Amino acid sequence: MAASRPIQCTFISWDRYGRFVGDCRRADGASVAAWMVDHGQALDWPRYSRGAYAGQQAKAAAAKVGLWAGTFQAPWDWRAEHADGARPIAKQPLGIISRRQVAQSYSCQPRRTCSQISSCDEANWYLVNCPWGGKLDRDKDGRPCESLC
Repeated sequence: MAASRPIQCTFISWDRYGRFVGDCRRADGASVAAWMVDHGQALDWPRYSRGAYAGQQAKAAAAKVGLWAGTFQAPWDWRAEHADGARPIAKQPLGIISRRQVAQSYSCQPRRTCSQISSCDEANWYLVNCPWGGKLDRDKDGRPCESLC
């Protein structure tokens, strides 16, 4: 994203809180919002987008990238549950990748199989970060390479 400069935003409207709502595009014309949803860095809020990014969100969720690497509650659902102003009670841990997992020097190329992977940490890194990582979780239970993890 940073390599695609300049990013240009066009004013669309103001939201109910007086914030600027715009459409931002990369230098190559690609939508910043679509890129963020596609990479799991943002959620498609159908109430406002009318599902414009549903395809990108489904792809990100299937690949378990970004927010989809763990569990979370959509912000609009959380706000609806806490409309009375009550303090939040964590039901589940957030889907945050550990520093150790991020700091590894693994690469998605070439593609690997469980027999080529040496640790559970490595298998989890591929699961979260590589487009083919889902293949390591054959039974779709969220644990890659069951023989290692």
